[in-house]
Amino acid sequence: MCGIIGFLDKRCEKHGPLGRTLLTMLQALSCRGPDSAGVALFGPPAEWHMRLSVPAGAEPDGVAAALREVGVAPFRHYGNGVYDAILPAGVDSPALEEKIQRRLPDAEMICLGQQLSLFKQVGSPEQLEATYRISELPGTHGIGHTRLSTESRVDLSHSQPFWAHGVPDLATVHNGHITNYHKLRRRYEQRGYRFYTENDSEVIGVYLRDRLAAGMSLTDALRSSLDDFDGSFSYLAATGDRLAYVRDRFGFKPLMVAETEDFVAIATEEIALRQTFGRDFVAREPAPGTMAVWSTATDGSHTNVRPDGAIHHGDDNFP
Repeated sequence: MCGIIGFLDKRCEKHGPLGRTLLTMLQALSCRGPDSAGVALFGPPAEWHMRLSVPAGAEPDGVAAALREVGVAPFRHYGNGVYDAILPAGVDSPALEEKIQRRLPDAEMICLGQQLSLFKQVGSPEQLEATYRISELPGTHGIGHTRLSTESRVDLSHSQPFWAHGVPDLATVHNGHITNYHKLRRRYEQRGYRFYTENDSEVIGVYLRDRLAAGMSLTDALRSSLDDFDGSFSYLAATGDRLAYVRDRFGFKPLMVAETEDFVAIATEEIALRQTFGRDFVAREPAPGTMAVWSTATDGSHTNVRPDGAIHHGDDNFP
């Protein structure tokens, strides 16, 4: 099925641009998912910005005018229906999405925030590189996905990573199947949350948004998903200063993690780690029912949650 990757650089691009690292890891897993590819990169805070996808055939001048009418400043069109725009500081993300939907029906925000830059499209990692030159992009940490579609459409919206709509600078990637997706989706839709796809992976971002809005920390929200999600899954989540994995209690979906003094790297298969970073490190498979959260803090600290639910703070190896 799908391939997922994550990387956190502890040494300020010792391995070159973040984009090049993510792309190399994705290319090693491209055989797992030929349908689409994507990456989410994080860096230091910058201007508030968003990336928007509009339906094919939309007139660029009309899109730019509509965006200006809702108070944002478009500054780049990639020629494929994807636009970048600068936003007012502290923008209300849900309110802005509603305004854009009224002006540009069927448009979708790909990402929004100060630190997140998310690129995805139908096709291979090589095609993603040809469109966006991912290998040149800097950053501190990021996640990526290469997709094999099993249930839903193959298009940009259904591709991953998914931005967690309504939460600046939060993105996820997922491999597996969340079997209670339809039950969760009905529950959240009844409470007013909007879904943009038929992909079960999208519910992860909605879930985290809901838990964060309820006052949970990211670590607690990720931990609670082990109880609230059914099925076989491994997923990664990233924010402006965090990288995390969550693995279901059965451990059906493969996941490998390596941590050194220089980096943290996570991938569905070990080949993505070896082809990118060589062999001078230990790669381990985390135990089923575990999660870990790493910070971009220079001390490399992270939080583990073990199968018994115990939380451990430290800089030792993950479970």
